[in-house]
Amino acid sequence: MPKSLLQRFAQAAAIALGLSLAQGVLAAPVKVTYLLPAPPNLPAFAPWIIAKEKGYYAAHDLELNFIAAKGGVDVAKQLGAGNALIGGAMGETSIVVRANDIPVRAVALLGNGGLAQVATRRGAGIAGIADLKGKTMTVMSYSDNIYYSLLASLRKVGLGKNDVDIQAAGPSGVWQLFAAGKAQAMAASPDWVTNVENAGVEVRLIPLFESMAQAILASDKAIREQPELVRGVVQATLQGMRDVIQDPRDAARVFVKAVPAYAGKEEAVERVLRLYVEHVYASQQVLGHIDPQRMEQIRQFYVSEGIVSQAPRLEDLYTNQFIDSPMAAQ
Repeated sequence: MPKSLLQRFAQAAAIALGLSLAQGVLAAPVKVTYLLPAPPNLPAFAPWIIAKEKGYYAAHDLELNFIAAKGGVDVAKQLGAGNALIGGAMGETSIVVRANDIPVRAVALLGNGGLAQVATRRGAGIAGIADLKGKTMTVMSYSDNIYYSLLASLRKVGLGKNDVDIQAAGPSGVWQLFAAGKAQAMAASPDWVTNVENAGVEVRLIPLFESMAQAILASDKAIREQPELVRGVVQATLQGMRDVIQDPRDAARVFVKAVPAYAGKEEAVERVLRLYVEHVYASQQVLGHIDPQRMEQIRQFYVSEGIVSQAPRLEDLYTNQFIDSPMAAQ
């Protein structure tokens, strides 16, 4: 074989290899920092953990790295500052931060129910929010949405934050202080309620005012400049949520596989997930859909009660552009 032909063959092979490597680089998943309001190993974040474990994000060419912030409001502030593109908090978070000109909105809502409730000990004489006056109770953080939902609940019955001794105790202390009897109530998600029950405490649950479920938040810049990234995160997460709804037992198994710290606790995780399905995900007709009327009711209340200083525009609080009807709950 002539040398020139060998050289041409080698050149062609090198070009083919270069194209292959270039395609590999182009096909590499996009790395995304996703901010969560609490440590990412909590069952509360099962839809996200499952979506990552089962490759739902990878199917959208995304590689998510979960980072814990200091509550949902802090998540929104970090997004608004450009420190991340997307994150999670409660659905009403955008009402709080938009009033402070932070350009963040909800792009999906994981359920029709409320994420948080007030938990009290059975027999403690606390039958409603008004009975919290003069009591000690815990929240995770003063920059978490559950705290703002608690303030709204207190306002509705004529109480202010100074009428209750509200202690920010962190993601562990919020339930541990309550379980130890050092607080008469806690504002908490199903994860912490289950922890208290596992400690042998009989719990009574009181709904918080219009508390919304967990939401996916994105900055206006991310929505405008990287809509496909936002859509991929939304759709993959909703697929993880659908897995939890359809089979909580298997979802618990997948979650424990991804979070080995829960090894041997599959039944406990399953109980938490069933609470989410019953109370939080709560028969949402189209997974992820944000109800404008509900958002408007909460917006009006937050403004009328002075929880936010100014009224953000409703259309700035959310968008349903990334929600597809095929993701409707089965």
